[in-house]
Amino acid sequence: FAWELPQDEWQAIALGYTSGTTGNPKGVVTHHRGAYLNAVSNILSWNMQAFPVYLWTLPMFHCNGWCFPWTIAALNGTSVCLRAARADDIFNAIKQHKVSHLCGAPIVLNLMANADDKLKLKLEEPVNVMTAGAAPPPAVLEAMAELNFNVTHTYGLTEVYGPAVVCAWHEEWNQLSPGEQAGLKARQGVRYPMLEELVVAHPETLEPVPKDGVTVGEIMFRGNVVMKGYLKNSTATDEAFAGGYFHSGDLAVCHPDGYVEIKDRSKDVIISGGENISSIEVEGALYRHPAVLEAAVAAMPDKKWGEVPCAFVTLRDDDAGVSEKDIIDFCRDNMAHFKAPKKVVFGDLPKTSTGKIQKFELRERAKQL
Repeated sequence: FAWELPQDEWQAIALGYTSGTTGNPKGVVTHHRGAYLNAVSNILSWNMQAFPVYLWTLPMFHCNGWCFPWTIAALNGTSVCLRAARADDIFNAIKQHKVSHLCGAPIVLNLMANADDKLKLKLEEPVNVMTAGAAPPPAVLEAMAELNFNVTHTYGLTEVYGPAVVCAWHEEWNQLSPGEQAGLKARQGVRYPMLEELVVAHPETLEPVPKDGVTVGEIMFRGNVVMKGYLKNSTATDEAFAGGYFHSGDLAVCHPDGYVEIKDRSKDVIISGGENISSIEVEGALYRHPAVLEAAVAAMPDKKWGEVPCAFVTLRDDDAGVSEKDIIDFCRDNMAHFKAPKKVVFGDLPKTSTGKIQKFELRERAKQL
């Protein structure tokens, strides 16, 4: 095999497709410089040392495995591969190979946290876990911490090579309760070391929102770890880079400490009687219910309010005896009443090949209710 060096760093290195949670996957063209820089950012952001043992619960085909094929090679690490992300295989691999690091979507963390007690290991040394792909519920983060998994929450998109924002840890947070720590860790965080600019701004004026933890804007990126563009889709590329920034489509606030926290995808905000309801906030309340294994919330049409929250829930035990009223009452006890779901649908949730919940399918289902 005759491999030729690229003529310049800007040349394309890979073509990856967005995950399709919105129902319209696009081909993302990435370049050599971005892949190198994000691989280095992974090392710096995760405080990685030489010779890690890395467990692949994350598909390598998704977003180039968040650039970890290059990261692990750079550190002379060991890759441990799984055919499928099953709790028994994950815990067995950790024990057999003395795994030090693994990445996975929150659905994988949820799988591990809710595994049969017979499968769970008493870890003598903490295992480092990086999660991204959706906002992890604080309840899941707290459960993982109890199992001695040290979870780092990152955020990104295929268009920015995977993780580009990290919830960097502060030593003073160690004095907080596990619940408070999980709440802070659920935030998306600050920019990756090699990302030039991360901003939460008004999508039209591009003016940054105040750092008050309240004012909502759109997350935007700029720098060398942003894609070249969408393959054969100049219209989508131009729209994504309007004003010189890459527009993520994710709505967020910026806290006084500079940490970004996603409130919702722009398409997933529920507008009920003129009030904006974050589906992520409602999902967070649902995950605190002891009988709930998985949950997602979508807008359901309503004659009076325009839209109301509809919850799609998978229970830990189908015979748990939990009713729709039980779930709604629980949410009303834990959040503003108008934000609580008005309808609960029990069953399995549709997912992509990478484990992300397909919200567009749930939106369509909710329209038919």
